[in-house]
Amino acid sequence: MKVYSTSLKSLFAALFFLLNFNAFAQEEKTGSSAQELADKMANPVASLISVPLQNNLTYGIGPYNGSKYQINIQPVVPFKLSENLNLITRYILPVVDQQDVTGENTHEFGLSDATVTAFFAPKTKGIILGVGPAFLVPTATEKFLGTEKFGIGPSVLVMHQGKGLSIGFLANQIWSVAGNADRADFNQFYTQIFLTHSYKSGASLGITSEITQNWQGNTTLITVSPNVGAITKLGGQTMQFAVMPLIPIVGHSDIRPDWGLRAVVAFIFPQ
Repeated sequence: MKVYSTSLKSLFAALFFLLNFNAFAQEEKTGSSAQELADKMANPVASLISVPLQNNLTYGIGPYNGSKYQINIQPVVPFKLSENLNLITRYILPVVDQQDVTGENTHEFGLSDATVTAFFAPKTKGIILGVGPAFLVPTATEKFLGTEKFGIGPSVLVMHQGKGLSIGFLANQIWSVAGNADRADFNQFYTQIFLTHSYKSGASLGITSEITQNWQGNTTLITVSPNVGAITKLGGQTMQFAVMPLIPIVGHSDIRPDWGLRAVVAFIFPQ
């Protein structure tokens, strides 16, 4: 359990630093620019290059009371297609270290499957829209960490954003279309509903709910996560830090953890 002890210490260290970043944010950035960046980070289709590292620690998984540490490497790269249309590409590459999840006294470590999403986002006022394809890419290095399937499906984002307030949802539905015929088909719906309020200092408070529906396995997992975040600068690098509990409210006993914690460190590259 050494890896989980180290991971837990890292997550609580992130929380400790987060509580002290407000003063640094005020020193390093003007209030308006810090809040503007916080609002852009709350917008999944903002024209902003960022590289979030999302750390997830969950305990009490399944019948063997398993534990999992997963870091999602999530770069966001926008492309300007025209004066009124952007293409926002989002990548999620998970690295997983888990124990007692697939069986008693088992351990798996490696890459899981990647998800790539491309949102075509027209420049609009009021309601922000994004639509495009989502891809499941079989990058897993361990049999139990991936599907061995290639998948594709639609993705959509709908949100409203004013200064200091962001509310909306994003969703995708992915079906497997190729891969190992001996493995189960992939058929999964995912949606994230979010509400975030930012402040002049670059701090933010919000709440997020994530819903994952596995149609093939007939399982549902719903989590709720109140969160706190802050924009700051370390040296010349602009960053956002956020921390939140992962509170499961619906889920089958085979997949639902007892509790979890998430800490996000995002490197921001304003254009």
